[in-house]
Amino acid sequence: MDMYYDDFEIGDEMISPRRTITEADIVQFTGLSGDFNPLHIDEVFAQDTPYKTRVAHGLLSVSVVTGLQSMMGNVNGSTLGLLEINWIFKKGVVAGDTIHAKFVVSEKKETSKPDRGVLTRTVYVINQRDEVVSEGKIVLLMMKKS
Repeated sequence: MDMYYDDFEIGDEMISPRRTITEADIVQFTGLSGDFNPLHIDEVFAQDTPYKTRVAHGLLSVSVVTGLQSMMGNVNGSTLGLLEINWIFKKGVVAGDTIHAKFVVSEKKETSKPDRGVLTRTVYVINQRDEVVSEGKIVLLMMKKS
Protein backbone atom coordinates (compact mmCIF):
# COMPACT_ATOMS: atom_id res chain seq x y z
CA MET A 1 0.00 0.00 0.00
CA ASP A 2 1.52 3.28 -1.08
CA MET A 3 2.08 5.91 1.55
CA TYR A 4 2.18 9.57 0.65
CA TYR A 5 4.06 12.48 2.18
CA ASP A 6 1.04 13.21 4.40
CA ASP A 7 1.03 9.68 5.84
CA PHE A 8 4.49 9.95 7.42
CA GLU A 9 5.14 11.44 10.85
CA ILE A 10 8.51 12.35 12.39
CA GLY A 11 9.74 9.33 14.34
CA ASP A 12 7.79 6.72 12.38
CA GLU A 13 9.82 3.49 12.11
CA MET A 14 9.58 0.73 9.54
CA ILE A 15 11.56 -2.49 9.30
CA SER A 16 12.37 -3.98 5.90
CA PRO A 17 12.50 -7.63 4.92
CA ARG A 18 15.91 -9.32 5.16
CA ARG A 19 18.24 -10.25 2.31
CA THR A 20 21.37 -12.36 2.30
CA ILE A 21 24.30 -10.90 0.36
CA THR A 22 25.71 -13.60 -1.90
CA GLU A 23 28.95 -14.18 -3.75
CA ALA A 24 26.96 -13.70 -6.96
CA ASP A 25 25.77 -10.27 -5.76
CA ILE A 26 29.37 -9.16 -5.20
CA VAL A 27 30.58 -10.52 -8.55
CA GLN A 28 27.68 -8.95 -10.46
CA PHE A 29 28.12 -5.60 -8.72
CA THR A 30 31.83 -5.68 -9.50
CA GLY A 31 31.08 -6.11 -13.19
CA LEU A 32 28.26 -3.58 -13.22
CA SER A 33 30.18 -0.88 -11.36
CA GLY A 34 33.64 -1.61 -12.77
CA ASP A 35 35.03 -1.44 -9.22
CA PHE A 36 37.67 -4.17 -9.25
CA ASN A 37 39.37 -3.12 -6.02
CA PRO A 38 41.22 -6.18 -4.66
CA LEU A 39 39.35 -5.74 -1.38
CA HIS A 40 36.29 -7.03 -3.27
CA ILE A 41 37.78 -9.56 -5.69
CA ASP A 42 41.10 -10.90 -4.36
CA GLU A 43 40.74 -13.36 -1.47
CA VAL A 44 44.50 -13.55 -0.83
CA PHE A 45 44.75 -9.75 -0.60
CA ALA A 46 41.61 -9.55 1.55
CA GLN A 47 42.95 -12.07 4.09
CA ASP A 48 45.45 -9.41 5.21
CA THR A 49 42.71 -6.81 5.84
CA PRO A 50 40.67 -6.34 9.01
CA TYR A 51 37.82 -8.28 7.35
CA LYS A 52 39.98 -11.40 6.73
CA THR A 53 37.96 -12.05 3.57
CA ARG A 54 36.61 -10.18 0.59
CA VAL A 55 34.08 -7.54 1.54
CA ALA A 56 31.04 -6.40 -0.42
CA HIS A 57 31.16 -2.94 -1.96
CA GLY A 58 29.62 -0.35 0.35
CA LEU A 59 27.44 0.88 -2.48
CA LEU A 60 26.21 -2.67 -3.05
CA SER A 61 24.66 -2.68 0.42
CA VAL A 62 23.15 0.79 -0.17
CA SER A 63 21.70 -0.47 -3.47
CA VAL A 64 20.26 -3.50 -1.68
CA VAL A 65 18.68 -1.16 0.88
CA THR A 66 16.90 0.74 -1.89
CA GLY A 67 15.63 -2.63 -3.11
CA LEU A 68 14.46 -3.56 0.38
CA GLN A 69 12.67 -0.21 0.51
CA SER A 70 10.97 -1.11 -2.75
CA MET A 71 10.04 -4.58 -1.44
CA MET A 72 8.24 -2.90 1.45
CA GLY A 73 5.91 -1.46 -1.21
CA ASN A 74 4.98 1.68 0.67
CA VAL A 75 6.67 4.34 -1.48
CA ASN A 76 6.83 2.72 -4.93
CA GLY A 77 3.90 4.61 -6.47
CA SER A 78 4.22 7.80 -4.47
CA THR A 79 7.89 8.72 -4.91
CA LEU A 80 8.62 11.37 -7.52
CA GLY A 81 12.40 11.21 -7.18
CA LEU A 82 15.45 10.38 -5.13
CA LEU A 83 17.00 13.69 -4.09
CA GLU A 84 19.93 12.70 -1.89
CA ILE A 85 21.74 9.82 -0.24
CA ASN A 86 24.31 10.41 2.50
CA TRP A 87 25.96 7.33 4.03
CA ILE A 88 28.42 6.23 6.74
CA PHE A 89 29.94 2.74 6.65
CA LYS A 90 30.74 1.25 10.06
CA LYS A 91 31.42 -2.45 9.46
CA GLY A 92 32.03 -4.64 6.46
CA VAL A 93 29.39 -6.81 4.83
CA VAL A 94 30.66 -10.11 3.43
CA ALA A 95 29.07 -12.86 1.35
CA GLY A 96 26.73 -14.79 3.60
CA ASP A 97 25.72 -11.81 5.74
CA THR A 98 21.99 -11.17 5.98
CA ILE A 99 20.97 -7.53 6.23
CA HIS A 100 17.80 -5.60 6.78
CA ALA A 101 17.06 -1.92 7.26
CA LYS A 102 15.27 0.18 9.82
CA PHE A 103 13.82 3.35 8.28
CA VAL A 104 13.06 6.24 10.66
CA VAL A 105 11.35 9.42 9.45
CA SER A 106 13.68 12.20 10.54
CA GLU A 107 12.48 15.24 8.62
CA LYS A 108 9.63 16.52 6.45
CA LYS A 109 9.73 19.70 4.39
CA GLU A 110 7.07 21.41 2.38
CA THR A 111 7.94 22.49 -1.16
CA SER A 112 6.76 25.44 -3.23
CA LYS A 113 4.38 23.06 -5.03
CA PRO A 114 1.31 22.02 -3.03
CA ASP A 115 1.16 18.48 -4.44
CA ARG A 116 4.52 17.29 -3.07
CA GLY A 117 6.88 17.32 -0.10
CA VAL A 118 10.40 16.25 0.81
CA LEU A 119 10.72 13.24 3.12
CA THR A 120 13.98 12.38 4.88
CA ARG A 121 14.44 9.00 6.50
CA THR A 122 17.43 7.89 8.53
CA VAL A 123 18.28 4.33 7.61
CA TYR A 124 20.12 1.81 9.76
CA VAL A 125 21.47 -1.28 7.98
CA ILE A 126 21.60 -4.18 10.42
CA ASN A 127 23.24 -7.57 9.96
CA GLN A 128 22.28 -10.99 11.34
CA ARG A 129 24.22 -10.25 14.55
CA ASP A 130 22.10 -7.13 15.18
CA GLU A 131 25.12 -4.91 14.40
CA VAL A 132 24.56 -1.62 12.59
CA VAL A 133 26.90 -2.02 9.62
CA SER A 134 26.04 1.32 8.03
CA GLU A 135 23.64 4.18 8.34
CA GLY A 136 22.57 7.08 6.28
CA LYS A 137 19.85 9.34 5.09
CA ILE A 138 17.65 8.89 2.06
CA VAL A 139 15.79 12.00 0.89
CA LEU A 140 12.78 11.49 -1.38
CA LEU A 141 10.49 13.86 -3.23
CA MET A 142 7.06 12.46 -2.41
CA MET A 143 3.53 13.00 -3.71
CA LYS A 144 0.94 14.35 -1.37
CA LYS A 145 -2.55 12.86 -1.29
CA SER A 146 -4.81 14.47 -3.86
